[in-house]
Amino acid sequence: MRMARDWKDYELLDTGNGEKLERWGDVILRRPDPQIIWPIASESGAWKQADGHYHRSSSGGGQWTFRKTLPERWSISYGPLRFHIKPTSFKHTGLFPEQAVNWSWMMDKIRSANRPISVLNLFAYTGGATVASAAAGADVCHVDASKGMVQWAKENAQLSGLADASVRYITDDVFKFVQREQRRGRKYDAIIMDPPSYGRGPNGEMWKLEENLFPFLQSCTEILSDNPLFILVNSYTTGLSPTVLNNLLDMAIGRKFGGKSDCGEIGLPITKSGLTLPCGIYGRWESDR
Repeated sequence: MRMARDWKDYELLDTGNGEKLERWGDVILRRPDPQIIWPIASESGAWKQADGHYHRSSSGGGQWTFRKTLPERWSISYGPLRFHIKPTSFKHTGLFPEQAVNWSWMMDKIRSANRPISVLNLFAYTGGATVASAAAGADVCHVDASKGMVQWAKENAQLSGLADASVRYITDDVFKFVQREQRRGRKYDAIIMDPPSYGRGPNGEMWKLEENLFPFLQSCTEILSDNPLFILVNSYTTGLSPTVLNNLLDMAIGRKFGGKSDCGEIGLPITKSGLTLPCGIYGRWESDR
């Protein structure tokens, strides 16, 4: 497992009974997490004093309760990168802190390439990988279907001092965008993606990761440059194993470009217990040139 250990503004304080207690800067939040099936050692102290608590509803969804009035949003840093944090109606905060281990990796890859690198970030959400890639000096194309998430990504870039960086922000269906890039003959040196488990396109097309990820990876090879640097796939889909993802990358990318694949879990250290919280899987393909 690859661990995101280098945070100073974020900390996973404790876990148990299906919930996690987190520090986001100076704000303590309590949120559900289905992977946490172990008990809380002691539900006292910070557990009782959390500034915000997301309560999941038995009928689906849920809502926040707040012990005090919080700012509408606030910011935290990861090295030179800064991000706006905001509790949303679907329990998220706009950032997945475990992804920091991937940001550091891709920044190292881009900087050590010693050549101009173009990055395509698909299903790009609020732009954590976009900001990291731009900070490392890459030209970035950021694509997400949500206008609100694209705007949030722009604001994260501005917050990180990257308002003038070479980033194209595209609000579009990812699959249609990739098809158009193929027709336009545009190429990228690196592709990052965080595909959903399920989805529906603008014309009712159905996406199911188990059925569609491999052909989508194959289509992405058509917009890779002749000297690609890396592909990074993130997944939070329950049941998709790192070994399966490794096989997909080897078949879709490795057979065409060589290189090597590395897949596994990413996670966060839990301060109080010393345990580890698994937070999805990653798949990295990188060139050996």
